[in-house]
Amino acid sequence: MQYLINEFLRTLVMFSLKGYFKKIVIEGKENIPKNTPILLVSNHQNALIDPLLLGTHTWLKPYYLTRASVFKQSFVAKFLNYIHMLPVYRVRDGFSSIQQNQGTFDQTYEVLRNNGTVIIFAEGSHSLIRNLRPLSKGFTRIAFGLKEKYPETNPVILPVAVDYSAHKRSGGIARVTIGKAIPVDMPAAKSGLLTKSVQVALENLVVEIPSEGYEQHLERLIEHKVDLSSSSDVSQFLETGEVPNPVKEISGFTNKLMKIFHFPLYWIWLWKKPSVKDPVFSSTWKFLIGYVLGPSYYLLLLLLAISSPLGSWALAFLVMAIITLIINKNPQE
Repeated sequence: MQYLINEFLRTLVMFSLKGYFKKIVIEGKENIPKNTPILLVSNHQNALIDPLLLGTHTWLKPYYLTRASVFKQSFVAKFLNYIHMLPVYRVRDGFSSIQQNQGTFDQTYEVLRNNGTVIIFAEGSHSLIRNLRPLSKGFTRIAFGLKEKYPETNPVILPVAVDYSAHKRSGGIARVTIGKAIPVDMPAAKSGLLTKSVQVALENLVVEIPSEGYEQHLERLIEHKVDLSSSSDVSQFLETGEVPNPVKEISGFTNKLMKIFHFPLYWIWLWKKPSVKDPVFSSTWKFLIGYVLGPSYYLLLLLLAISSPLGSWALAFLVMAIITLIINKNPQE
């Protein structure tokens, strides 16, 4: 039963993400190994959207390591465990809490032993800034811990980049770039070498805008219509000034139309927005509002179209709501 529910939720999320983004690009799927324990290590720029994209568009059916603070309420913890999320405690949670990580690591060992996948956002936090931050060593501890407990296993690190044309807006481009797997074939004493190898691999996949003069670089990239989700396009422009694949000019008009025909959902976002202190969660809340309430909104319009005096108006509104969702586009940011 748990498997069927997870598959249903995964499919629903996948189609909802396709409605939220104008385009989802997956590159390097041929690099995903089969019948192998996989530690998928990714950058982290867009809160819950990152794991949802990786969980529905890599075909790996992964488990996720998630910051422990979201597990505080017991019913939430049970639900998160149900959908394959495991808590990770950080220094800020207290030294005694960190010791609880061993239980989480033991769970990941069992997942990996059966050739499963565990996703780790090794930067340790999220950020809207388009560059890769230093990686923590948690994933190497898991990799070498697995080798120690089950020497017959041959885990790999799979570096994956997630980039966006607009982090806080719907109707943009999301790009998942899968790199080549890195075998864990060195002694634990050389864990630093493994961390460095993964850091370099991700740096070659993730969009990198120099920290010095970041805002000016970003403004130039947008002005010259460089695809902000493409690492190669951004690098080429910063190095040569050339724009290999310019994106089309987008006015945001279709997005305004979508808001009109989804005005109850948009009003809910406007009500929620002041309490969202971290802008990284903007897309997460917009997606969740649409994901949870969108089907009910469409069903209400359909019922009004079938069995109320507003029939033709409700049907027209429903059709326009669906059309504007499909054609929704937003400029880069």
